[in-house]
Amino acid sequence: MSSTTVDAHSHDHAEGGSAWRFISTYVFSRDHKIIAVQFLFSALLWFVVGGLLALGIRWQLAWPWQGMPVIGPMLFSAEGGQISPEFYTTLFTMHATVMIFFVIIPFLGGAFGNFLIPLMIGAEDMAFPTLNMLSYWFMWPAFLLIGASFLSVPYGAGGGWTSYPPLSVITEAAPASGLPQTLWLFGVTCVGISSMLGSVNYMTTIIQMRAPGMTMFRLPLTIWAMFITAILQAFALPVLTAAGFMQVLDRLIGTGFFVPEALAANNSLAASGGGQPLLWQHLFWFYSHPAVYIMLLPAMGMASEIIACFARKPIFGYKPMVYSISGIAGLGFIVWGHHMFVSGMNPILGMTFMVATMMIALPSAIKVFNWLGTIWGGKLYFTTPMLFCLGFLSMFIIGGLSGIFMAATPTDIFIHDTYFIVAHFHYVLFGGTTLVVMGAIYFWFPKMFGRMMNEPLGKVHFLLTFIFLNGTFYPMHLVGAVGFPRRLADPYDYETFAHLLPLNQFMSICAIGMVATQILFAFNFFYSMFWGPRVGRNPWRANGLEWTAPSPPGHGNFDFQPIVYRGPYEYSSPEVDEDFYPQTQPPPKGREESGDTGDHH
Repeated sequence: MSSTTVDAHSHDHAEGGSAWRFISTYVFSRDHKIIAVQFLFSALLWFVVGGLLALGIRWQLAWPWQGMPVIGPMLFSAEGGQISPEFYTTLFTMHATVMIFFVIIPFLGGAFGNFLIPLMIGAEDMAFPTLNMLSYWFMWPAFLLIGASFLSVPYGAGGGWTSYPPLSVITEAAPASGLPQTLWLFGVTCVGISSMLGSVNYMTTIIQMRAPGMTMFRLPLTIWAMFITAILQAFALPVLTAAGFMQVLDRLIGTGFFVPEALAANNSLAASGGGQPLLWQHLFWFYSHPAVYIMLLPAMGMASEIIACFARKPIFGYKPMVYSISGIAGLGFIVWGHHMFVSGMNPILGMTFMVATMMIALPSAIKVFNWLGTIWGGKLYFTTPMLFCLGFLSMFIIGGLSGIFMAATPTDIFIHDTYFIVAHFHYVLFGGTTLVVMGAIYFWFPKMFGRMMNEPLGKVHFLLTFIFLNGTFYPMHLVGAVGFPRRLADPYDYETFAHLLPLNQFMSICAIGMVATQILFAFNFFYSMFWGPRVGRNPWRANGLEWTAPSPPGHGNFDFQPIVYRGPYEYSSPEVDEDFYPQTQPPPKGREESGDTGDHH
């Protein structure tokens, strides 16, 4: 063999090895940091899709049957962008599906859970790296299946994100619930499998892989929130997964889990019927009410991290904060029936759910007052992450207070299918969760990419988002209080609601402004990834273990063995001259740490 042939062969082998190395490092990676970035970019992409779907809904409500000049043709609707009532049903089904399953859960559990858990507890990686990789790649069948269910012609899945039978089961009675609805169910099941794999990994990692000295009551509240969220997922997800398979069997082979006897004749596949549509609601909400806290608890943990850092004070009441997270999670399992007050349940059972729901306000109030206690008297730095978390705090109070209205059965019976519910839901999940996600991206971006995002641009992004958010969602309380119905393409057919058209136009203009504002964020994010100013390990002068690792962290995360001496919130401690006191910094000679929580000064 000539030397030329040998060289060419070696070169081809090297190229092949390089390609495989790239794929194994950045595509099918088992490194928790790369997987976190994969979740982050996927969620950002679907965030754009979910925002456009929301604009489609708002356009129809503001200018009914006039057509959408840009969005309509993109969504394969009728000529001129005008949508049909059936396609409107698909729009709100897919908007909720995308935002809940493809944006909020991947942001919090996938991106930040993966990135922060090993770094914050001093571990090299997750306990099960291959399982971690699979938890991301199980999202792709969900992306494809639910995407296909939306793009089906002439319209996609239209059972709502709750997929209530009999609408979602009897295909002849509801043509919109054909193949697209089946694809939708399989897609949601794949999301559940992904979350289940993640929850097992998170629990094992937090229990088994903490650094020396990292006791449970020295964990950051972010990790406590992720840990309890993983427990929620492990107990609640199997119920929804089983229910999803039952509904698929009803649709494909005619079992009778959810098809009632009286309607079985409308479904050529159903042999006998005899099922209970309400059974689906019980099974669905047994998961989907805890799912609200699966989305909210990690955001609460991250908000605690950011508020303590920029108030330069220890978190007020660390242990009560931990216990309140646990209380919210526990109560979250026994309140699912408040979604079903209008289903005709026994009033005594309804009262039980009502009281349990009101009790959730107590641990939630503990968290709110403890955040206010942390801010009170602090040396506040109004950075972009802090502004987003203060915005979250105010929005969460509004969303929580409106939730008290709905907890009362007599009130809920009136407002259940109105825009008051939509307002509450968006104040909690957009005004609450999404604002924290934005603040968390600004806060941990330097650790992820080694560069800082632009602060002035970030503050403009916050200000406009906050204004347009309230302009979009606050008036929904007003129209909902007079009975304006949700999920109808043209409520103005009812003369009672015709006068609400101008207010809906105002809300839609604000929604367009809110979506357009995110262009600032996208520019800031991608520009800063490549050209933002480089930073050191700890640009925010924070106490957590993650800030002692390089920025961005390399393989194995730490270039030393972290040993933990105190809790994560020892800001403004009298023991040191600086106003922060990292968990890994040994105490001064002759002084010993007292207590585990980091509550003390």
